[in-house]
Amino acid sequence: MRAVKALSAAVLLLGLAATPAAADSSPSAGPSGDGDAPTTAGTSFRTATEIEQGRRATANAAAGDYLYWSFPADAGQRPTVRATVRLPETHAAQTWQVDVYDGLRRRQACQWGAQTRTAAADASSVELACVLRTVRAWSEPWANDPLPGTYYVRLTALDLPTSDLGARVGAEIEVGSRDMGGAAAVDGSLSEPLVPGVAMASGADEDGEDRGAVLSAIEPEDGWSSGWWSDRWVWTGIGGVLAALAGVGGYALTRGSGRPSRVPPGA
Repeated sequence: MRAVKALSAAVLLLGLAATPAAADSSPSAGPSGDGDAPTTAGTSFRTATEIEQGRRATANAAAGDYLYWSFPADAGQRPTVRATVRLPETHAAQTWQVDVYDGLRRRQACQWGAQTRTAAADASSVELACVLRTVRAWSEPWANDPLPGTYYVRLTALDLPTSDLGARVGAEIEVGSRDMGGAAAVDGSLSEPLVPGVAMASGADEDGEDRGAVLSAIEPEDGWSSGWWSDRWVWTGIGGVLAALAGVGGYALTRGSGRPSRVPPGA
């Protein structure tokens, strides 16, 4: 019975350790407030505006422009990109689309969400969404799986009528993610993010020249966490302890009460 009590206590401790890991499966809150959120968008991959997850970015543009933003995504996260386009008072029917690319500029498919929508002529805005696949810590070279690193968002209108080209529009974009926990863990990891991406550096260098495009410095709030640890280890430990408890219980039920008193020794 002492062994059973000790193993039961071990299961309780492992369950308490697993509680924070299970809580990670809820959507991440991200930074609060939009006081220092970007108010412009890039016009290409090289000039994409960096944004943090959980913070809304805005931009004023002309219909027909390509708008680009970039954000970091780490292993185990399932990013969701939401975009809203504010349309002018008078316009024809317009079709808008949001696309997401990884650091290698490979277009990533959306699991679900309204990636493309058509706004009627009397609509004041159009909302788009794209839920990506879970970012993996490691993948085969030939696969198109999302990997840790910088991701790019492109927002644009498709086949605009000539009368609407150049019309002023407003765009809002926000990226959030859900931590999928050990369910998304794989056997392997990247030692560094896939591609850190590029960004436009503000200011000038020592020679007074514009620094232009540089490697992106933005990263997840808690840093790049790709590694061997996941809450899958906790649940594996709990499974091992439960198996040991089942073995002890089975032995206790089948061993009986020992030699009957009526049976002489050596019989």
